[in-house]
Amino acid sequence: MTASHAADLVAALLFVLSLAGLSQHRTSRAGIVYGIAGMALALAATVVVAARSITAGAVALIVSAMALGAVIGLWRARRVEMTQMPELIAMLHSFVGLAAVLVGWNSYLEVEAHGTAQARIGAGLLGIHRAEVSIGVFIGAVTFTGSIVAFLKLSARIDSRPLALPGRNALNLGALGAFAALTAWFTISPSLPLMIAVTVLALALGWHLVASIGGGDMPVVVSMLNSYSGWAAAAAGFLLDNNLLIVTGALVGSSGAYLSYIMCKAMNRSFLSVIAGGFGVEAPAGGGEARGEYREVRAAEVAGMLARARSVVITPGYGMAVAQAQHPVAELARRLRERGVEVRFGVHPVAGRLPGHMNVLLAEAKVPYDIVLEMDEINDDFADTSVVLVIGANDTVNPAATEDPDSPIAGMPVLRVWEAGQVVVFKRSMASGYAGVQNPLFFRENSAMLFGDARQSAEEILHALGTGKRHEAAPAARQATGADR
Repeated sequence: MTASHAADLVAALLFVLSLAGLSQHRTSRAGIVYGIAGMALALAATVVVAARSITAGAVALIVSAMALGAVIGLWRARRVEMTQMPELIAMLHSFVGLAAVLVGWNSYLEVEAHGTAQARIGAGLLGIHRAEVSIGVFIGAVTFTGSIVAFLKLSARIDSRPLALPGRNALNLGALGAFAALTAWFTISPSLPLMIAVTVLALALGWHLVASIGGGDMPVVVSMLNSYSGWAAAAAGFLLDNNLLIVTGALVGSSGAYLSYIMCKAMNRSFLSVIAGGFGVEAPAGGGEARGEYREVRAAEVAGMLARARSVVITPGYGMAVAQAQHPVAELARRLRERGVEVRFGVHPVAGRLPGHMNVLLAEAKVPYDIVLEMDEINDDFADTSVVLVIGANDTVNPAATEDPDSPIAGMPVLRVWEAGQVVVFKRSMASGYAGVQNPLFFRENSAMLFGDARQSAEEILHALGTGKRHEAAPAARQATGADR
């Protein structure tokens, strides 16, 4: 075994250890370290191997490009907010897809257009190589444009509602059929127009697949694009004859696909329809408007509820990330536990706009892992809970998912917070959630709205708890309309 093969093997094992570590809160930091070490080793081995067959100037160019990428990556890592992580990851997925497209095109030009590598490949394997080129370019191009659309939706640069073109499923199936035909043609008789046709077709399909999915389902889309980027990397590995890239791509592709499957189960969605890009549905007209009577409370009143509570469950959502309220919320949990109140966190699998988004925020605020429970672990306990604090969550606590068969989120498993004795919803306004669906939880008799910035509200509750201030009388119920935004 050569030194480069040994380095590839060690790097692959480090990547496996990284995935294993990231599967649990307590080992996640070690998992990140394993991943960084594996990638550093892989990059170093790649440069060393390349240096044997290329000029010193080319090696210097590669090292310079790596250094520039490292500087840009560190700069973005320091500047990006946790609320911007979903769109950042979507954009990084697009880079992987674009790289796969460029590798495919380079392989085509090297082998077919100039013929410099045909002898190395061999006449008997040229057909397989051409199929690899077409498939690699197709997967990479779908990942590229799909990730860009996901980035634009997550960053609110385009409308998050699903694009509903007439016969969109037929369009997707037709594109797949056309790709199969073009690949067969390209394998028999490769040409530049066929390469262009495959690339353009894949770019259009990637755009349409993600544009057809609603913003409320973007967490699953980001996970699925992660899988696509892995398969794109594996395809590039075949073209480059790089075993480590094949292994790494397969690990990312399979783990991303499995995560997407788990999230689809959590949202009562069809896994196959995620791939087809047609499960996002637009809310009915007026579905995003909040109408009915709701009760408003102040922070001091909430402090009184919590002081008298026997058990409290906190259910965080994307609004907590936007307000950067995780630290005062963690302090509130610590203060209540010191008073003898049982405090736990209930996290929905798709809370936020990225898988694990809320778990990372809570870990950052040093919330103990043993009080952070998943939906299946906490749902049966809400009926025995004194107070639930819904902090910035909306669609994941919407009872319409279980009670309204006509709701766009019907059948989606949600946190049954309304079964608790008292529910307090932290929100800036009565606006609907990211899915654009009205939430009847706001108008339940045992629900109350605490309006304002979640961080400020949590700090005011902490202050009221610390001073022992008694809560004031609740104001009269208000009538909500679509104008309460």
